[in-house]
Amino acid sequence: MAEVLSALDSSILTLSLNRPEKQNAITRDMYQFLADQLKEANGDFGVRAVLITHEGPHFTAGNDLFDFLNAPPLEPGSPVMQFLEQIHTFSKPLLAAVAGNAVGIGTTMLMHCDVVVASPTTKFSMPFVNLGLVPEAGSSILFPRLAGYQRASQIFLTGEAFDAPYAREIGLIAEISDQPRGKAMEFAVKIASQPPNAVIQTKALIKSDLHDKVSAVMRAEGELFQMALQSDEAREAFMNFLAKKGK
Repeated sequence: MAEVLSALDSSILTLSLNRPEKQNAITRDMYQFLADQLKEANGDFGVRAVLITHEGPHFTAGNDLFDFLNAPPLEPGSPVMQFLEQIHTFSKPLLAAVAGNAVGIGTTMLMHCDVVVASPTTKFSMPFVNLGLVPEAGSSILFPRLAGYQRASQIFLTGEAFDAPYAREIGLIAEISDQPRGKAMEFAVKIASQPPNAVIQTKALIKSDLHDKVSAVMRAEGELFQMALQSDEAREAFMNFLAKKGK
């Protein structure tokens, strides 16, 4: 797929968002491709780790708003829900290398990654309320666990962006590097060289406490997100956002 590049090298699968002219805004087709790649990688013994990254200066501007308005994407079995299910249940190490803007899903998907490396200038944001929406990808349970209730509420309820040092402070990312992709690949190679069953079992143990809770929260978020997308409040917020963006 032209808008998501896929490459397997030495047991590490790299999935790179490749729509730089749109700041890698993610469409339904891109979600479907990502979900299919992760599902296939999960069952492929030749894949030991997956790295999610991007082409161009920005990780992703989040969901493609026109795509969302034309075809609300969170119904059960939708490409978005398939992708969220795959990143949540992916049994092997999942890494990410990000720079520039990491908006919405560009931040929430990182909460499912095992190692994230960001550039010093990365800007993270989850502007769901600004668009009349609610958090997704299990972030309403995962982010307060990382940042604490007060800081999570501040960010969720205002939609304010935060920088890489803050992201590292709260545990959203592991490292800050001027070469995030190279650094993340170093981690991937090191992890991929370990006994694979031990790696998979260790990841499962680390995530076991919250796994079922996150699954339930993701379903609830999806239902509320779908309802919000169809609301007059969200449509007005979307239109206001797009109008400002067009100026």
